[in-house]
Amino acid sequence: MNDNEQPVQLVDEQDNPLGTMNKMEAHRLPALHRAVSVLVFNSAGDWLLHRRAAGKYHSACLWTNACCTHPFPGETYAAAARRRLQEEMGMDAGEELLHLFDFVYRAKVNDELTEHEYDRVFTLTSDALPQPHPDEVDEWRYISPDALQQEMREHPECFTEWFKMIHQKVHGS
Repeated sequence: MNDNEQPVQLVDEQDNPLGTMNKMEAHRLPALHRAVSVLVFNSAGDWLLHRRAAGKYHSACLWTNACCTHPFPGETYAAAARRRLQEEMGMDAGEELLHLFDFVYRAKVNDELTEHEYDRVFTLTSDALPQPHPDEVDEWRYISPDALQQEMREHPECFTEWFKMIHQKVHGS
């Protein structure tokens, strides 16, 4: 089964399970489903960002948070976050992963696909250097909160829709 055929966990706006659906079908309808986003900061407080690989099925070549994914049916949010941080960025979250907040969003990502997700956001402070998977990440960088704020204000088109929302919730502007 390829990644686009993986089932996602459908939920209501209170995160009550409603069943499963093929990931691509859930993005085409769209149907509300579970997602995870991980924010990584270094000890200086800089954000770890990565530019999504050119081959991604949506939001390719856009800057975003350290990683994101959909929990597999039966997988906890925290387990999904740890799994994906390792798969995508080659980083071990260990037990240091902290739940920050949950939010529901809906954002059109291209002509055919819409993200409609119940997103659980985690944070991790780490000075480990990423070892990203080339199928997932074209480049990565750490950026100061002020520089990120300015860049997002001047070039919002360079960032994923969900990251813009997460950044606003974390930064407040």
